[in-house]
Amino acid sequence: MAKDDEYDYLFKVVLIGDSGVGKSNLLSRFTRNEFNLESKSTIGVEFATRSIQVDGKVIKSQIWDTAGQERYRAITSAYYRGAVGALLVYDIAKHLSYENCERWLRELRDHADSNIVVTLVGNKCDLRHLRAVPTDEAKAFAERNNLSFIETSALDSTNVEEAFVQILTAIYRIVSSKQIKDDPNAATWLPGVGERSTINLSPPRPQDTKKGCCS
Repeated sequence: MAKDDEYDYLFKVVLIGDSGVGKSNLLSRFTRNEFNLESKSTIGVEFATRSIQVDGKVIKSQIWDTAGQERYRAITSAYYRGAVGALLVYDIAKHLSYENCERWLRELRDHADSNIVVTLVGNKCDLRHLRAVPTDEAKAFAERNNLSFIETSALDSTNVEEAFVQILTAIYRIVSSKQIKDDPNAATWLPGVGERSTINLSPPRPQDTKKGCCS
């Protein structure tokens, strides 16, 4: 584990989805390996950080969590600003939280960068006996909308690490290939020794537009 103040890239990832789907516990499980059964609704916004290594580079993630309730809608534009990744979370035992993913996705498309990397997360997969959202149905929704898909359980840690590592690695791969494509020497992109780099995935210029897996 790298020291928190030493990193090559800083990526902002937001957690979105209905209230009560387990966003805060996913955040605390990944960043602090904690789970709180008495977890209360998040009021406003909070974020936590954790660094991982990809290809020998230290990627620091700044993961933002906000309440899913309607009354906090005013914070959306500031919340999404600068985000390069999003985990769209629903509860596999609450079909309505899955149905609302459509609306959350629209909001994300309205407020976030068009190239943002998105993973659909079916949380609480430990509640198999209460499952209301078939895996295949969610997988099909993800494919239709060009999202990655994974099922997790913050309670027993299933796939939580994988969900965050996958999205951070995907963002890093896009940034790396963009560096090479835009500038063979990567001089304007790669941080120099001792420098820090916050990467925003800006939309492609019109002449560069190509339909890729993340567009």
